[in-house]
Parts: sequence; C-alpha cells; structure tokens
Amino acid sequence: MNRTVAIAGLGAIGLPVARALDEGLPGLRLIGVASRDPVKARAKLADFQSEPPLLDLDELAEADIVVEAAPATVFEKIALPALQAGRIFVPASVGALLPRMHLAKLAIQTGARIIIPTGAILGLDAVRAAAEGPVESVSIESRKPPAALAGAPYLVRQGIEVMDLTEPLLVFEGNALDAAAGFPANANVAAALALAGIGPVRTKVRIWADPGVTRNIHTIHVEADAARFSMTVENVPSAENPKTGRLAGLSILACLRGLVSTLRAGS
Repeated sequence: MNRTVAIAGLGAIGLPVARALDEGLPGLRLIGVASRDPVKARAKLADFQSEPPLLDLDELAEADIVVEAAPATVFEKIALPALQAGRIFVPASVGALLPRMHLAKLAIQTGARIIIPTGAILGLDAVRAAAEGPVESVSIESRKPPAALAGAPYLVRQGIEVMDLTEPLLVFEGNALDAAAGFPANANVAAALALAGIGPVRTKVRIWADPGVTRNIHTIHVEADAARFSMTVENVPSAENPKTGRLAGLSILACLRGLVSTLRAGS
C-alpha cells in the first residue's frame, strides 16, 4: 500500500521532490501540493504525468507524509495541522523548528513524527551516535558566496553589506539558536546538527561571507568521549535559489525512500 505525500512549496527544493514523486517512487504517491502563487504553480506542474491538485496549507495534512519546503514564515501553518493529525512531518526549514519546540511536544501527544532530513550535511548518524555518550563540543563553520547570505535578517539589523566584499568576512559567531533566528534561509544545516547532537544552545556556529567560493561549504567538528571527528561538505547552490544547495532536495527524496524501504543504511 502506497503512503501518500503532500508538499508545501514548489521552489528549488519542493519542485524536484514533486517531480520525482510524479515520475514514480515505489511505495509513495503524491496527492497534492501547496504554493503561494497558484498561476506559477500550474505552469510548473503542466508537464507532470499526473498533475497534483493545489491545496491550502491546512489541507496538506490529508496526506500520510507532509513535506515542508516553503518560506520559513509559514512554517507553523504547515506543521501544526500535520502534527495535530498525527502525520509524518518532514521539514526543509529546520531552523524554523528550533524556536518552536512546542511542536515536538505536540507530536508526542498525537503520535505524529518529525523527521529531519540530512539536508546539506553529512555525518548526522555519527553525531547522533556520539551524543548517546558525553560530548564536549560540536561546532560548524559555514562559508557561503555573498549572494547566498544577502538580505538575511541578522545582516540587515547589523547593517552588514556583503555584496561588495573582496575578501572573506566573518558575519556571525554564536550558537545555533541565534543563527537560526538571524539567518532563517541559511542556518538549516546548523539547526539539523544541533537537533542531532547536543542542542541549539551548545552547538557553536560561525558563518562567513566569502567572495572566493562558489559553493556552500560546511565544516563540522565534534569532540566526544566516543570519538573525535571532522567533516567538510561543499554543496553546489541551486540555480533557482543560491541560498539552497542542490543536495537539500535530494536528501528529502532519500528520507522519503527510507520511510517505505525494507532495507535502509543509516538515516
């Protein structure tokens, strides 16, 4: 029996996921999408084999699995109905979850599940395993092209201009909770790391605007009793949205496959 899927957002993440489901993923069936611009959405869906209906945000909860790939400003409007209905909720805007942990408590009450895809990083399985024992520190340093950071609320509040940089600039240093608030489109990696490991307050974050890079580069360091490890990943930005890496949508597809797979390696 197929599990049904509904998707909020048809941008750089949501559209490729919807297209893959339309082309066929065993055990999964796309039953609807939501978009803030129905006209553009219809144009994007025109070449689908089976064009899914456009739904209101609260109607997405009719599906077994609700995928959030929308602006963080509507996160709770997508998450709340899904969790109230006891669905599986797969968020792309992981940073939006950090200040809304009441949603995790709601999931406990209703039997819903919140499953965070690995997104733009690697090694969350190792971080989660290490966190079963004592962990001294977890940190992440992100280097992004200036265009990927431009307009972030933190930069606007601080009056930091990044588009004319000629050398790397450290634009943020703090914890994952503050990073998620200041960079809602850029701190999903740090948020996922924090939730897999020692929490958003103890997870340290440094963000660089670097005109010398063309990829979103994330380096993670973990010091734990069980292991010490470092990881670096260089993600190719999406052509549609430089704030999003191509790997983000693929990680959601891998997550969805894992929900219906009889054999799975890691998360």
